[in-house]
Amino acid sequence: MMYSSRRKPVLYFKEDRRFFSRKCTVLKLFGLCMLLVLGSVLWLQLSCSGDLNQTVRDGLPPHQPCPAERQTPTVDDPSWGPHKMAVIIPFRERFEELLVFVPYMHTFLTKKKIRHKFLIINQVDHFRFNRASLINVGYKESGNDTDYIAMHDVDLLPLNEALDYGFPEEGPFHVASPELHPLYHYKTYVGGILLLTKKHYHMCNGMSNRFWGWGREDDEFFRRLRTAELQLFRPKGINTGYKTFRHIHDPAWRKRDQKRIAAQKQEQFKIDPEGGLTNLRYKVKFGQTPEMFSIQHRRQNSSME
Repeated sequence: MMYSSRRKPVLYFKEDRRFFSRKCTVLKLFGLCMLLVLGSVLWLQLSCSGDLNQTVRDGLPPHQPCPAERQTPTVDDPSWGPHKMAVIIPFRERFEELLVFVPYMHTFLTKKKIRHKFLIINQVDHFRFNRASLINVGYKESGNDTDYIAMHDVDLLPLNEALDYGFPEEGPFHVASPELHPLYHYKTYVGGILLLTKKHYHMCNGMSNRFWGWGREDDEFFRRLRTAELQLFRPKGINTGYKTFRHIHDPAWRKRDQKRIAAQKQEQFKIDPEGGLTNLRYKVKFGQTPEMFSIQHRRQNSSME
């Protein structure tokens, strides 16, 4: 028997270990993910570096993250004027309205080139709400960098950009006048939004601290303005009527404390010669920033608490 000397061919398959081969493996997917992550980090680093350098030049702390939208620089811009307004917001448990109010008003005032800062005076004690004394606290805590105040309700937003929020040098300026306010139309109304220089507010001894609950404190303050012989000014040339402001308060969902105690309605026709800044008693519980204060009233001898 004869055997062939030629062997049958045997096929050998070598494993292709090249990384860029067409075969998909877990190692390749992991490497691709790492490349994407490193590329993203590098892109963020390069994009943020320019913004961070700009914040350092603007005088901001270098550890801040990249700002999405830097505020318009106002410190060295003479077109903004020399005055700065303290927007005093008497506050209690209205965070939904506050989240709408602050960004809206910041944009509104920035467009008008009004230097400003917000002071949110939050009442945290167990007494009834005292709007007037909270405004007094805001005046006390407004600091030396402001020279006029805006007594501003958190639920009232100006819609007409022609409204003036400038320095009220001649006298108190009632922005939310009765001809424009969506709810209150009587002639002696001075609530909602009222601008005063700090000098004029001090001449009135601030607002009375004896009004607990809702209402009447601004009516009493109107008589303080007259007693101090201050002329009240209001907007002119505004043709938007009762649509000048947006009132975001929902009375059905958030009812006001309208209960009258100790003849509170009659109290508005009297002037408290000593009540105001001179007998203000409060304690700052905490402040998250220099512009946010939570205050607690110290117990006072008042039958209207």
